[in-house]
Amino acid sequence: MPNGAQALLKTLADAGVEVCFSNPGTSEMHFVAALDSEPRLRAVLCLFEGVATGAADGYARMAGKPAATLLHLGCGLGNGLANLHNARKGKVPVVNIVGDHATYHVQYDAQLQSDIETVARNVSPDFVRTSKSTDALCKDAVDAIAAARGLPGQVATLILPADVSWSEGGLPCPPPPAPRADAADDATVRAIADAIRAGGKTAILLGGTALREPALIAAARIAAHSGVKILAETFPTRMQRGAGLPAVERIAYLAELATLQLREFTNLILVDAKAPVSFFAYPGKRSYLVPDSCTVHTLATPAQDAVASLEKLAAALGATSTQPVLQVAQRPQRPLGKLTAAKVCKAVGHLLPDNAIIVDEAITSGLMLGVMTAGAPRHDFITLTGGAIGQGLPSAVGAAVACPQRPVIALIGDGSAMYTIQALWTLAREHLNVTAIIFNNASYSVLNVELERVGADTIGPKAKSQLDLHGPVLDFARLAQGMGVHAVRVETAEEFCKALEYALAYPGPHLIEAMVPESLDGAKRRILPWMLRALPSLPTPLARALKHKIAP
Repeated sequence: MPNGAQALLKTLADAGVEVCFSNPGTSEMHFVAALDSEPRLRAVLCLFEGVATGAADGYARMAGKPAATLLHLGCGLGNGLANLHNARKGKVPVVNIVGDHATYHVQYDAQLQSDIETVARNVSPDFVRTSKSTDALCKDAVDAIAAARGLPGQVATLILPADVSWSEGGLPCPPPPAPRADAADDATVRAIADAIRAGGKTAILLGGTALREPALIAAARIAAHSGVKILAETFPTRMQRGAGLPAVERIAYLAELATLQLREFTNLILVDAKAPVSFFAYPGKRSYLVPDSCTVHTLATPAQDAVASLEKLAAALGATSTQPVLQVAQRPQRPLGKLTAAKVCKAVGHLLPDNAIIVDEAITSGLMLGVMTAGAPRHDFITLTGGAIGQGLPSAVGAAVACPQRPVIALIGDGSAMYTIQALWTLAREHLNVTAIIFNNASYSVLNVELERVGADTIGPKAKSQLDLHGPVLDFARLAQGMGVHAVRVETAEEFCKALEYALAYPGPHLIEAMVPESLDGAKRRILPWMLRALPSLPTPLARALKHKIAP
């Protein structure tokens, strides 16, 4: 009879869990030993728990099903918490397995003993369970898988005591049934259709699964038929974009710009999305960004079928046969001269291959990425859903494991890259087809922007030093080479294009370190708060023009 770990692995594989991103310790050794008993499950070693959790997130976004993690006790879970937070905010399914001391050892309060369940509830509010016995383990695992795959998806944390893992008597369990989602009910659809017909400007805000092709097409039919504006949440979990798909405007990160986008609408229809709020509180500014004059309607919650709901609304409006407006194929010209962040984005748009996956954690350096890739070949777009930086490189690992035939291009800020730089080692070890582009501007640029916006007192040298990455300037090309990744440092647009062409021609892990100035330098940062404060009093056309200049 198999031990608990062996039965657990069989249960995971039978349920379609094919990958485990691991950073194990002593308490997980029987799980590790059991990996050879289950050939259907791939084990990917990560040198930091935040890489394992972020990779599981990126994998699930692209595979459409959960991966497992394997973490060591409460401390390992704590190290991986930030990217589990991002997965939770993105409604991403993850089966999070955390090893624990043997049940009889807990009473001795050993050095690594901690309250794992309390830590886990921060990222797994709906499913945290410590398995108490070997014969119950696989049923607990099935419940965790069902919770992770439910609607909406979530992080389900299963805590695995060492003796439950090593003891004999494991009983594999059959997989849980697939979740089912219902469309919006008839009354909701009728009410929203009536609101659209009543006049006034209406926007549909898409999030989650509503940013995939079938839902985008249904929303575009409604937009073309009824004059509705399509918007996307600020940081999509996974968005399909490019030529032949509807062009969708994302809600801006800066609250002042988001307020400008929303102020003209009488109705805002939510589809697998929440009403926009400011990322942070600012003195004298609103946190809830929907204007008081705008009525919010929910067509589909994250637990409902977004595609079917949009198709029902299209039918109610008579838009089923309406031709949607689609993005035409177009690329920016090849950039030349001294390298800037905007030129990097331009080069990506110029060279982006068909069916690529873009992972965007470029922060301020990626402001031009959306507009530069709008008409590029179709691609998937992954963003920083929870705002906890350090997601980009691990997400690229997971996306490449999920889609080995597709090129992955990850655009990462220099500060963000250092949070989970160990992901480069996993890229090399697994020979993953990822090109990491690191914007090295030697600054936490986004925090410099925020320092200006929050109205902090006079900023002295000590404050400035906390947001500056000079002295020494990081050398990402050497760091990558030290972990087995082919890497180059570039300072001109010509060098960058040559490096990207080489990376795309030779599948495997590559890193391009782009030496660029800050996109929002000192003068622009000082002017930005004044411009943002002026927006409400400006004529709408002028305000929109300024918004397009700041965040196109």
